[in-house]
Amino acid sequence: MAMDQINGKVCVTGASGYLASWLVKRLLLAGYHVTGTVRDPGNERKLAHLWRLEGAKERLQIVRANLMDEGSFDDAINGCQGVFHTASPVLKPSSNPKIWYALSKILAEKAAWEFCGHNGIDLVTILPSFVIGPSLPPDLCSTASDVLGLLKGEKEKFQWHGRMGYVHIDDVALCHILVYEHQNSHGRYLCSSTVVDNNELVSLLSTRYPLLPIPERFELLDRPYYEFNTSKLTSLLGFKFKSIEEMFDDCIAWFDEQGYLC
Repeated sequence: MAMDQINGKVCVTGASGYLASWLVKRLLLAGYHVTGTVRDPGNERKLAHLWRLEGAKERLQIVRANLMDEGSFDDAINGCQGVFHTASPVLKPSSNPKIWYALSKILAEKAAWEFCGHNGIDLVTILPSFVIGPSLPPDLCSTASDVLGLLKGEKEKFQWHGRMGYVHIDDVALCHILVYEHQNSHGRYLCSSTVVDNNELVSLLSTRYPLLPIPERFELLDRPYYEFNTSKLTSLLGFKFKSIEEMFDDCIAWFDEQGYLC
């Protein structure tokens, strides 16, 4: 990447979302000028957290764009050196929204690789595991709601996870910027700190937070053992992930501050 692209102008799609908000925060702190796309720029409640970010008044622009409207992103992307695409076009399904959301991400990435390959566009993708950490937007995303339920003793939503990778929300944002700024970045990057099974997780959390009604055990599922190879980030680019203790400490502290654990 040319030096004049660093701290230049970039676009973040779906800017008010859980990950995108952290990405906007980190880009502003790094000195970038950010154009954020949302479906409704007039929704003050949904965007207030973005305007409170350091540097927002000087270097943040919020514009309207909708993935369902062809061409609506043209003006937002025009003049930008890079685009961080986090928005997903999934509609609200009648059943199992998580599966449909995951499928939308898979199909969107596949389409992006095909389109960029045919049009000579430089594309790099970040593939995070289960994202943990404080939320900047006022409404809880589905993953944060699942974690809150676990801390309150619910088992149903976590039961099917079996073995799962976890990563801090801030690390995901920082990894996006790291690969964007590194001129030799290419391909796909797995973004995950730790992989644990459900019983390892609740054992750690119940020991760390004995006053919370965290489930004691989960039913063992017939799931394969796996780890994630994150060496493209850790070995090649030198990134150091926060531990699972740090990510849950930050998440639980935020829940407590917001009154969710009362």
